[in-house]
Amino acid sequence: MSRVLVIGGGAAGMMSAIIAARNGHEVHLYEKNEKLGKKLFITGKGRCNVTNAGDMDTLFNSVTSNPKFLYSAFYSFTNEQVMDLFEELGVPLKVERGNRVFPVSDHSSDVISALNRELRRLGVKVNLHTEVKKVVAAGNDQGAEPGIVSENTDRNKEQTMPGFQKIILSNGTEITGDACIVATGGVSYVSTGSTGDGYRFAEETGHRVTKLMPSLVPMEVKEWYARKLQGLSLRNINAVIYDGKKKLYEEFGEMLFTHYGVSGPIIISASSKMGKKLQEKELRLRIDLKPALTSEQLDQRILRDFEENRNRQFKNAVDKLFPAKLKPIMLELSGISGEKKVNEISKEERLKFGMLIKNFEMTLTGLRGYNEAIITKGGVSVKDIDPGTMESKKVKGLYFIGEVLDLDALTGGFNLQIAWSTAAAAGNAV
Repeated sequence: MSRVLVIGGGAAGMMSAIIAARNGHEVHLYEKNEKLGKKLFITGKGRCNVTNAGDMDTLFNSVTSNPKFLYSAFYSFTNEQVMDLFEELGVPLKVERGNRVFPVSDHSSDVISALNRELRRLGVKVNLHTEVKKVVAAGNDQGAEPGIVSENTDRNKEQTMPGFQKIILSNGTEITGDACIVATGGVSYVSTGSTGDGYRFAEETGHRVTKLMPSLVPMEVKEWYARKLQGLSLRNINAVIYDGKKKLYEEFGEMLFTHYGVSGPIIISASSKMGKKLQEKELRLRIDLKPALTSEQLDQRILRDFEENRNRQFKNAVDKLFPAKLKPIMLELSGISGEKKVNEISKEERLKFGMLIKNFEMTLTGLRGYNEAIITKGGVSVKDIDPGTMESKKVKGLYFIGEVLDLDALTGGFNLQIAWSTAAAAGNAV
């Protein structure tokens, strides 16, 4: 029986501790917060989107960073196995739009409670209010990078590769173990205790950490009218993001205006793919407010509205076209005086108005920060990690799982699936 130390009591940490304990190991879990699963508690707007019930192609296509690395992990602990496990732990599940899987109760606390119960049942020693300050590999006590590993033979590799030795807590206590699983998460949602400790542990033990940035995060907008539209949610719209004339992203769905710009499902997902580009330059967001209608059909619709209101002022003839909050903005951007009688509006003005509805544009200037990001993009380089076990290729007995790795996906339960699958890989390998 091995002594396994797990750093981090989030989704990945709890799952790896459960799997390792089920395999007969003595498991100690260290969490610096006052309770486990703080970030898990707020996922899915407090409902906990535990996974996605789509097929394997859907899962892999929804991973935006290093999907091939997850091949073994996803197939070894599938979304169906995740759902079976939670049902076994007493959490009935349901599948909603987009194959999102939630607890029937709609309470993330039920998911956390089930994991906690299983940890207790298995005798995992949970240490709350306990911060790990350092991970030490044998021969690497001073934090120096491990020496260069000989490439000649597997035997040489085994002899020269440092091995995990101990962790050092913030109070100076040293705890030895046979294996260590780092499940510290990223740096998103700092309020949940995510401070990037895992990246430091990785670098101090000789691992590469790729560039970090917030992901699944709202975006900031230059135009004055975004702030005026704060709180307005638009459903069934089509959004396209351009770099000059090049189309970078397109999605149909729902978005939300905020005091700084835009948010909502399609914007959040876009940030996962557009984030790096947006850090380099401004991009254009073009919204089709009436995607179900062609330009010709929309013009016929406007004509009918105008015909019904031919003797009214323009500002009083378009109520059926927009939500109340959007109407004054569209009137101003149209360039047509709101006082103008409908029967005085020219065909050219009407067609231009239709174009505005099909091409409502804004300038995206940047991403919001980590405090508003659902996940962190970047992390411990997967080139330094065995994809089948999540064990380090640099330090024997040291494992990295979940968000601390350079792995991320779109919204919809995919990021939690990454957490569960990588956790299971490590829990079964220690």
